[in-house]
Amino acid sequence: MRVHFFTPLVALGLWALAPQAEAQIWMSRGADGSLHFTNVPTERRPGARVFISGRDTPPATPNAPPSQVISLPPAPTVSAETRARYLETARDPARYARYDGFIREAAQLYQLPEALLRAVIKQESDFNPWSVSSSGALGLMQLLPSTAASMTVTDPFDPRQNVLGGARYLRVLANTFNGDLVLTVAAYNAGSGAVIRYGGVPPFDETQHYVRQVLRYYYEYRGR
Repeated sequence: MRVHFFTPLVALGLWALAPQAEAQIWMSRGADGSLHFTNVPTERRPGARVFISGRDTPPATPNAPPSQVISLPPAPTVSAETRARYLETARDPARYARYDGFIREAAQLYQLPEALLRAVIKQESDFNPWSVSSSGALGLMQLLPSTAASMTVTDPFDPRQNVLGGARYLRVLANTFNGDLVLTVAAYNAGSGAVIRYGGVPPFDETQHYVRQVLRYYYEYRGR
């Protein structure tokens, strides 16, 4: 079973799961390394384990996705001004609500759940528009320069452009995977090619941790 939260071009709604505290998704691995997910107890495969629930927590020493910025890396391409703005913003809790208007605009334009956009932004940059990853991903939704250009983003540090560009990219991925939420999120981290190649969430620790974290945030934001 695949869990869908929208179909290409038209949003149909959110996951029909139990309330957040009780929501659970079970995961089982196929012989080829691909993963199967279900939220229906009767459809669990032998050996399935809980992939996410209200009590789920990441491992003590996770392989954090390369696009996630925990602290600004000392990359020579990061200017002193960008570094200073990153650190200043990181100390400002108001950033968590500052981009609500852009998130709503992007959600409506690309017919995506606001909770999904917030979850991706939380995982990618913790709502800091000055985030820069060691791989060169930029801004709130951590767009690589090539992805930003393809999504018509001219300034990845501009919050509105970044959110609209990231949402547009999520829309492309959602269309590619027929609205499958898990595969869409996995492709945002690992790329659509890897998801297609493995026929599911790639067996990469960082991608599986990324999907788990984004889904946890998604439930949290959806429940608010």
